[in-house]
Order: sequence, then C-alpha cells, then structure tokens
Amino acid sequence: MKEIPHQVTNNEKNMRFEVAENGEVAHLDYRMYKGDIALMHTEVPPALEGQGVASALAKYAFAYAAEHKLPVMVYCPYVAAFIKRHPEYQAQVDSRYTH
Repeated sequence: MKEIPHQVTNNEKNMRFEVAENGEVAHLDYRMYKGDIALMHTEVPPALEGQGVASALAKYAFAYAAEHKLPVMVYCPYVAAFIKRHPEYQAQVDSRYTH
C-alpha cells in the first residue's frame, strides 16, 4: 500500500506531534529530558489506522530531532518497531537510553 502524505504539526504546548484529519487527531507524545527528546507514546484513532499516519509521526519526530540536534530516547513501542523497520534512524537514538 502506498503511503499517503500527512501534514504533521508540532503542538509544543501539549508536547506532541500531531496529524489532524477528518475530525480525528493522531499524536506522538514527547518530552525533553537531559538534552534528549524522549518519544513516549503514539496513538492513532481507528479511523486513521492503516494509512501511514504513525509512520509519518515517527519520521517527523526524527526529522525534528535531527534539526534540533537532539539525541532520541525511545519509550514508545511503536517507535521501537519503526526503528527496526527503518534502521537508518538508529544512529539518532541515544545509546545510553536503549531498551
């Protein structure tokens, strides 16, 4: 299935990256910790599942981290699985905080 492009925004107030489509909001929560960005939890409403939304959120999070020179801490199981499928992002993960 071809991945559909999604518009991701950074909701800095709520510390999460978001995709809002068709009245639904998917998000990847983050926190700043010891100079890193910690990716905490991804949630995609059922209406947006299977459309590449979670992948778009993860890619945006890694692009944001790279732009701001922030090592990434991975707590989110989805992001951990994403890295296994896309090992090119592994270099951004802070080796001090791997599970």
